[in-house]
Amino acid sequence: MDRIWLNHYPPGVPAEIDPDQYPSIVALLEESFATHRARRAFVCMDKALTYGELDALSRAFGAWLQSRGLAPGARIAIMMPNVLQYPVAIAAILRAGFTVVNVNPLYTPRELEFQLADSGAEAIVVLENFAATVAAAIAKTRVKHVVVATMGDLLGAVKGAIVNLVVRRVKKMVPAYSLPGATSFNDAVAAGRRLTLHKPNIGPQDIAFLQYTGGTTGVAKGAILTHRNVVANTLQTDAWIQPVLAREPKVEQLVIVTALPLYHVFALTACFLLGVRIGGLCLLIPNPRDIANLIKELKKYKVNSFPAVNTLYNALLNHPNFGEIDWSMLKCSVGGGMAVQQTVAERWLAATGCPIVEGYGLTETSPTLTCNPPDNPRWSGTIGLPLPSTEISIRDEDGNELPIGETGEICARGPQVMAGYWQRPDETAQVMTRDGFFRTGDVGVMNARGEVTIVDRKKDMIVVSGFNVFPNEVEAVVAAHPGVLECAVIGVPDAHSGETVKLFVVRRDPNLTKEDLLSFCAAQLTGYKVPRIVEFRSELPKTAVGKILRRALREEARRAEPVSA
Repeated sequence: MDRIWLNHYPPGVPAEIDPDQYPSIVALLEESFATHRARRAFVCMDKALTYGELDALSRAFGAWLQSRGLAPGARIAIMMPNVLQYPVAIAAILRAGFTVVNVNPLYTPRELEFQLADSGAEAIVVLENFAATVAAAIAKTRVKHVVVATMGDLLGAVKGAIVNLVVRRVKKMVPAYSLPGATSFNDAVAAGRRLTLHKPNIGPQDIAFLQYTGGTTGVAKGAILTHRNVVANTLQTDAWIQPVLAREPKVEQLVIVTALPLYHVFALTACFLLGVRIGGLCLLIPNPRDIANLIKELKKYKVNSFPAVNTLYNALLNHPNFGEIDWSMLKCSVGGGMAVQQTVAERWLAATGCPIVEGYGLTETSPTLTCNPPDNPRWSGTIGLPLPSTEISIRDEDGNELPIGETGEICARGPQVMAGYWQRPDETAQVMTRDGFFRTGDVGVMNARGEVTIVDRKKDMIVVSGFNVFPNEVEAVVAAHPGVLECAVIGVPDAHSGETVKLFVVRRDPNLTKEDLLSFCAAQLTGYKVPRIVEFRSELPKTAVGKILRRALREEARRAEPVSA
């Protein structure tokens, strides 16, 4: 297919980026360390690290890691929320020639054991709040080296001690644990300052990250993201947002809200690496679910970039203190991870003056494949155009490319597409086409401008009497009801129609009834798409990033509900 989308790129955005501009992520990092030494790079709980300090800390920690006798390419896990030690650990691991395995700190011991064993991780850096989980999981893994960090490690002696006291004694956030032989983060750094970091020979095809998928499609798999993959996506993202950054008023240093967890690939690229690449300042938010505290932090800065998921934007908009934030310098709001709902996008634009531009990607694609132009004045309902150096092809079940306007599987090719799944060649073969396209498993359609619209995940599609119902469509209608805060739709077994539509709703209006919703849906949806079952909830299950987990709702329904009559 001709790359028709190039005709609709914003002025100044190139058709191609050079993924070989840097031989590795390390080269990108070290360029910024040298160029922006005096600038603040990361700030958390009012304590900042400059680029020079990040250079020194990661150099020392990397040297200590090398002194453990780990072989080049060894996998080292990180299990922390967004605290200052996180960027230090990532930079250290990569600079030392090892591979980062990002781990969700909310994992259970079973989930952690699986990921550590599957990746073959030999070391882990963990915040003490989650050390009990490591202690419960470590026995059946190859982990030999444990580094335990505390919330106060990099906050200075006095503030650090106070924070640790509050976390441990007042809030009691550190369960008891036993990890004999573990090293404290600050001790490792102190020891590393007396050592020399030996610069390894790192190439573009070396593995930078084993980034595990969320497990929502079955057994979690490690996507192999090479240095070239991640460099490419960082440069693609940079190129895409430059037109809005160039507009008046100019921003001296881009301030990026990093509320998405750094262990998630969206934040890894769109916050951490993009921020470092352009000499920006990442505002680290350890707990984005605490909306009151998030607002308190946002009030301290005139933020310029805010990557987030629909649920976080929605939660902020519905907080009574939202109006206290100064959004006058907000240049870019990028929605990803789940569909951005029109009602949320319209409210955000009205409140901040900055549109939410929806992007799309997967863990396997580092992650971004497409995005709406950042100067789009309003919600488009599409996931935008393919990024520079990215090809999108809509294909049928046999892998044949479909004409414009026809619905099929979204397939992608570009330098950001993973090298494969870790130790799973059969699974890799299943998702790659003969001509090198990655099969996303998402159903979509491309229009004449090259814009792509997601219809839905194949696995989420509901079949009612032979008719296809896509949850996103029903959810978008329900979300537009003024009495609805959040919603989710799944298919449940039905004796007559095979499946029927079940709707879960968190109410904004406590007086909202099932009848209100069904009549609202009936006015906008064909009969077979209207939910037959409505369940009101106080909250919906979500990933740590804030994406609503339909899978969890389906599993609950399977266990609890008989086939409807």
